[in-house]
Amino acid sequence: MTSVREPVVSVLLDPDWASGSLVDDVRRGFAGHPRALPPKWLYDDAGSDLFDQITRLPEYYPFVREHAILTEHAGEIASASGATTLVELGSGTSEKTRILLDAFTSTGQLECFAPVDVSEATLRAAADQIAVSYPGVQVEAVVGDFTLHLAHLPRSTVSGGRRMVAFLGGTIGNLYREERGAFLGALADTLESGDSLLLGTDLVKSADRLISAYNDSAGVTGEFVLNSLRVLNRELGADFDLDGFSYVPFWDAHMERMDLRLRAEMPQRVSIPGADLVLDLASGEEIRVEISTKFRVSNIAAELEAAGFGITRVWTDEDGDFALTLATKP
Repeated sequence: MTSVREPVVSVLLDPDWASGSLVDDVRRGFAGHPRALPPKWLYDDAGSDLFDQITRLPEYYPFVREHAILTEHAGEIASASGATTLVELGSGTSEKTRILLDAFTSTGQLECFAPVDVSEATLRAAADQIAVSYPGVQVEAVVGDFTLHLAHLPRSTVSGGRRMVAFLGGTIGNLYREERGAFLGALADTLESGDSLLLGTDLVKSADRLISAYNDSAGVTGEFVLNSLRVLNRELGADFDLDGFSYVPFWDAHMERMDLRLRAEMPQRVSIPGADLVLDLASGEEIRVEISTKFRVSNIAAELEAAGFGITRVWTDEDGDFALTLATKP
């Protein structure tokens, strides 16, 4: 019987990272028009629970479609990548990644799994569970922000081994085009020849289906987006009147992305002491909380190739709703 290897957890985030980063994001985002907040502040404990509920809603197809692709093609992905180290960015509980872990470990090729997330508690719990489930694999968890700590991603533990970085869930769509280019370029720069990226992307489809997916009949997505203001009230002492906002999702056909906003239904003067800021919102003024870009397979390839990757293989579900692209560093 293979003994369980103790997980290694590296903490790269400064203890004051969250508070300092939140203040910077609020000052920067509320200075422009539309006002904006980065979506990472949606995911406190309450927000993470709400998003977990979203993934199980009948209208929300991305989780189910990506899960189906992984279930059907994980063995091909493992074989095509040839990776001995699997890195997951924004890993959370690593639920879907277990499908990949099963495929990689069934061939005996996987030496190391490195989940990366900003939540230390979630990461430690997931690392312990994975270490028990996959006793032959060394778990090297990284508490870090994947936009800041790409250079610190664990390398292969075997001579000549390869890494595959998994970035799933369509999270890449939360970044603006310039941000995506910078992120993909920085990732390519940190990888070695033969290393690869497995990228999950939601594909363009009818506006009706997209709006339905982000405006569910139970109202869970609206509560999830509104949670961003709860975070500001709690963490920065803000006094947003949550009852004074409505959730407004819409499809931006020109940019091919969903735009998720909160609209002030009445004028509000909001004090945000933690950011030393007073915000005057007019009736009807909106705060953009998240974008979710949808892609075409040709566009995905173009962005990856521009960043320095070569396309190895693309898998989609049978309805063409979602894509997983394996791109390799030449």
